[in-house]
Amino acid sequence: MTNTAIITGASRGLGLALARALAGAGWKLVLTARGAEELGRIADELGATAVPGDVSDPAHVRRLAAAAPELDLLVNNASDLGATPLPPLGDYPLDTFRALLETNVTAPLALVQATLPALRAARGSIVNITSDAATGAYEGWGGYGATKAALEQLSNVLSAEERDLRVWWVDPGEMNTRMLADAVGAEEAAGAADPAKVAAALYDLLASRPASGKVSLQ
Repeated sequence: MTNTAIITGASRGLGLALARALAGAGWKLVLTARGAEELGRIADELGATAVPGDVSDPAHVRRLAAAAPELDLLVNNASDLGATPLPPLGDYPLDTFRALLETNVTAPLALVQATLPALRAARGSIVNITSDAATGAYEGWGGYGATKAALEQLSNVLSAEERDLRVWWVDPGEMNTRMLADAVGAEEAAGAADPAKVAAALYDLLASRPASGKVSLQ
């Protein structure tokens, strides 16, 4: 029987690397990202289903869930960085922070809610991608870090409430991605881990299915 996964933020970075790893293992994939053209090319490459759109749009969340009536794995990977250059909390634009909460916290919970019936039926797994910024006091990272801290606690409680599922909140560590480059500059980001290497560690986690909990991959 073929396993099925939904991966958000699948057009680049860790989402794309994980999609390639799962496709190589024979998984059926439903991929989403905001860039329809880029996502379509990736879906063609991997034989996946592309459902482009914004995860903070409730109608898009419903379309995603409908595309995977049988579901073994949900990966909430899509995130926004927020305001750049990274501002101190004393100057953080509140409208931007509200939008960041919608994308990084509300949207993952909405997608969990929409897919729970299918995940329960499969006794499946949920991966919520977080960050060490959820717990570290890094200057400029307060807005983004606060959303990841909220996502970690949502995951923690969800793991207690949905005991038949595996729920992991995963800190992938620093990766050489466009998001990190936007935050710290391309030169510094180039020294971070290759997302493909991190995806391989995440794939090993999925294969071993440890108990629900927080996982650091680097």
